[in-house]
Amino acid sequence: MNILICGTNWLGDSIMSMPAVQMLKERESDCCITMLVKPWLEPLWAMHASIDRVLTIKTGMFGTISAGQMVEHEKFDKAFIFPNSFRSVLIPFLGHVPVRMGMAGHHRAWMLTDIVGLVEDNEHNHQMWEYVRIVSGRQAAASPDVPRLAVPPSVTRDIMKRLNIMHDDRLVGIIPGSAYGPAKRWPLEYFADVGRQLLSENKSCHVAVLGAEKERCLCAEVADGIGERAVNFAGETSIKEMAALLSLCSVVVSNDSGGMHLAAAVGTKVVAVFGITDPFKTGPIGSGHKIISQKDVSRSRDIARDSREADDCLRSIKPDRVISAIMEVLS
Repeated sequence: MNILICGTNWLGDSIMSMPAVQMLKERESDCCITMLVKPWLEPLWAMHASIDRVLTIKTGMFGTISAGQMVEHEKFDKAFIFPNSFRSVLIPFLGHVPVRMGMAGHHRAWMLTDIVGLVEDNEHNHQMWEYVRIVSGRQAAASPDVPRLAVPPSVTRDIMKRLNIMHDDRLVGIIPGSAYGPAKRWPLEYFADVGRQLLSENKSCHVAVLGAEKERCLCAEVADGIGERAVNFAGETSIKEMAALLSLCSVVVSNDSGGMHLAAAVGTKVVAVFGITDPFKTGPIGSGHKIISQKDVSRSRDIARDSREADDCLRSIKPDRVISAIMEVLS
């Protein structure tokens, strides 16, 4: 069977969809799965064993029409649409894919052949279950496996050379940014304080500060606040290189972000700071991770990018709680 998956546009959402992709591949072992995503996510899915190939989509109406023609040429038997946008369904509709499965909304139900309902319950409320239900349809889905990414060994070797640290030294990753915006960002000075305390108590420890190109300045502020044993890698790594770097860390400290999910997907334990977003819905997938948040907080998955309530909540979480969680993981 020739299967198309219309993937999400965010790093974190992409990783939260991986358990569903793995489940689909295990169920349809002889199928060919093609992932359709924006170009910058192609290297991410290239590291995933369940994906046979990746097609990329350009922006704008021309990109949509071009993608529809490309999909039609490939003659897919079935399409699973992970995003909730109108455009994500329009492409397989224009490509005449006979079976199109996804969730309704955004005036797109008429383009779907199979509508999957969203079921809210306490046991299956993590976002990954939304994607599992899409690939499972009306079938009862078993518990999915954690996301699995395989970093190319050559990329890991190159990153180890760039790190230039001793073999027995421990590396701690700090990801102070969040693509969503300030409402998910723990204060930069708190990240710097954590790094300084950690290095003062662990002489053979080093810190790698990671982020995207547009986060260079905020990552530099954190690295400068930590000191000479902190290196700012923001904007200096590809997705594969960032994955390799995270895989070499003993622990990663982050916000609720795509970097948090990437670290978990390469097998590194995460200490994640959550404000008013819900870790039960978007927390790192897997065991051994530490969630730092406040109790009795009104949580929401949909928050403004700038939120006074979120900022106050994040500022109320002090560095000593994060330090204690890091030490638990390292020990």
